[in-house]
Amino acid sequence: MEARCQSVSQEEIERLWNSVADQTADPQAGIFGPSSISWKVSRESALFLGAGRAALLQLAHPWVATALDQHSNLRHDPLARFHNTFRVVFTMVFGTLDQALAASRHLYHLHTRIRGELPESVAAYAQDFHYEANEVNALLWVYATLIESALLAYDTVLPPLSSGERESYYAESKTLAALFGIPREALPADWSSFEAWMRTMLASDALGVNALSREMAHSILHGRGSWVPIPGWYRALTAALMPERLQSEFSLVYGEREKRAAARARSWLPRIYRRVPAALRFVGPYQEAQSRLLGRRVNAITRASNRFWTGQAQMMFAEPDRKSEQ
Repeated sequence: MEARCQSVSQEEIERLWNSVADQTADPQAGIFGPSSISWKVSRESALFLGAGRAALLQLAHPWVATALDQHSNLRHDPLARFHNTFRVVFTMVFGTLDQALAASRHLYHLHTRIRGELPESVAAYAQDFHYEANEVNALLWVYATLIESALLAYDTVLPPLSSGERESYYAESKTLAALFGIPREALPADWSSFEAWMRTMLASDALGVNALSREMAHSILHGRGSWVPIPGWYRALTAALMPERLQSEFSLVYGEREKRAAARARSWLPRIYRRVPAALRFVGPYQEAQSRLLGRRVNAITRASNRFWTGQAQMMFAEPDRKSEQ
């Protein structure tokens, strides 16, 4: 990632929205639809297993960590950050085309207000370096952490996708990237190129952890500011899934005890997970999408699952209201 701003303009995001609309075959099914690999992966509640990893990888980017510190309530309400992330992503993946575009508009206009200067030098970035949330490379990093961590979580409890399925998953994800504001030319060409790009990023000085990002990471992993308890095995598994460099920089505890806990989790999680009924195993937004396509009402279990994942009973994004976003 280059240490310079390449912000997405209003004209460019409009072009991306139009391209997504043009390539969507069935607007009611959304940008992917029930036969897609994206639905197959993203419907799994097991994605929660990768949520901690994705959050920490994002905090390893100094722009993201600073933006979250200066422009969000992550320190005091980490559950809101969880809900906001999944509300946007799941609506893009499982919503109608109109819902997906509304979520993208919401995200873009929200990001236009998130900008500032780094309070200290971190990694490749000098003190007072200007950052913007709608910058292409910053968006690319957040998107990359989400799609890669989702596959790692999927592989933890289910048979891994074939190489062909991975390529399809990545190819489909380029449409999701467009809704993030990332032009196709900024993306690695295919899955193997994406993996190589991730390895380069993880070894580069585009990432770096300081006291601020370290504190925020440990708050997330210990559930500080939230009523949701974080079990020790989850922290151990998150550490196991992290690149070794960032294990060290985040000061994650990963000794013999944690290694055994992570290994035990990898053993019992698949056995239990595959026995979970579909109504509980598959996330609420996927269940809602299935009900929509079958012409059925959203039931109470789906609404409860939606509240867990997104903080609201159904997928919904109003058109951006500039006054309410101030």
